[in-house]
Amino acid sequence: MTSRRRAPEARAATRRTAARSTVTAAAALALGAGLAVTPLAASAGGTGHGHGHDGGSGSTPLRVATYNLSLNRATEGELQADLSTGDDAQARTVAEVIQRADPDVVLLNEFDYDAAHAGVDLFRENYLQVPQGGADPVRYRYAYTAPSNTGVPSGFDLDNDGTVGGGNDAFGFGEFEGQYGMVVLSKYPIDTRNVRTFQQFLWKDMPGALLPDDPATAEPDDWYSPAELDVVRLSSKSHWDVPVRVGKRTVHVLAAHPTPPTFDGPEDRNGRRNHDEIRFWADYVTPGVASRYIYDDEGGRGGLKPGERFVVVGDQNADPLDGDSVNMAIDQLLDNPRITDPRPTSAGAIEAATLQGGANATHWGDPALDTADFSDAAPGNLRADYVLPSKGLRVRDAGVFWPAQADPLSRLTGVYPFPSSDHRLVWVDVATR
Repeated sequence: MTSRRRAPEARAATRRTAARSTVTAAAALALGAGLAVTPLAASAGGTGHGHGHDGGSGSTPLRVATYNLSLNRATEGELQADLSTGDDAQARTVAEVIQRADPDVVLLNEFDYDAAHAGVDLFRENYLQVPQGGADPVRYRYAYTAPSNTGVPSGFDLDNDGTVGGGNDAFGFGEFEGQYGMVVLSKYPIDTRNVRTFQQFLWKDMPGALLPDDPATAEPDDWYSPAELDVVRLSSKSHWDVPVRVGKRTVHVLAAHPTPPTFDGPEDRNGRRNHDEIRFWADYVTPGVASRYIYDDEGGRGGLKPGERFVVVGDQNADPLDGDSVNMAIDQLLDNPRITDPRPTSAGAIEAATLQGGANATHWGDPALDTADFSDAAPGNLRADYVLPSKGLRVRDAGVFWPAQADPLSRLTGVYPFPSSDHRLVWVDVATR
């Protein structure tokens, strides 16, 4: 893809100064830590237990997590087959990571969608509700999933390679419909009637969208033809607003998985799309003019109302300082006045950056904040996964499940080829005051 708009030095200068933070191996061990569809059938188990108590303040503690667990498979139906017994090694490993972190609400990225929701039920019943590696089982009575743009044919040659068909010409990259989908699991009730999905929102309908440009022509922003712009969707998977009822309060879980800003050419269609997929939530949480253009799959307009509590979760595929994302892409969320950045860290990320070297040695960002273990040649390890609560939610703690190698739990993250995923689970504890 194209290079950054500014040199890393200039970009680094725009970011707020922050002291490098570290965590001990002992602390990491303690972590051991579209249309809306109807909710899945409830499995046995109660609602969320919370993490600690806030005395008589009336607030409920809530642990929210995001985890790109790489449970995508190469063919349709393969994931359901793998999860039909409790014997899949990768599924057992990622389930143990979830059990040890024990979030009350968790977004799963790269979990193939199926219309019958069989995969989600099988993962809960055969893996999460079964002790893994000595960890206690975890029960999520509530789950939400919905169709993804991945693998949905557009009918157009979106990559301009002269042929129509295949993953690159789908509304979101995928070899079959629903590949790389998403799931929200919750111990607290999901207000399914008020879920909003934005799968069909058109990219061109975002004011000032960074539409890709064909460098071979003099016209701006013309990679897509007018006919293609009439169908091209913003979300590479989808954007969901999933309201979760925590006691008497509602927390909006804003879930997405923007496209990686790579695997394109000088038109930078993926980099620009990643930027605007991130921008969507920045606009959505800003009441008034900024979110007025937004419409959901049912025709409802606008974003969140003032004062509503929310948490933005997902693999955003963008690092504040390093990697290939469009300059300042993730800053649209990190610097939003309605959002808190808890800056979760881990001991394992610091260790990995030091031991692996390569691109990591030239990074500008704090390696303690990394959440993904990517190629050492390029782009190196990055902060790609985020849990970003609204200012109305008081942050109590935060972390990344990435134990150092001396920690016995490092067997769950490992080194390439990873036993679980190249991403790490990120969690934040908030008080729903």
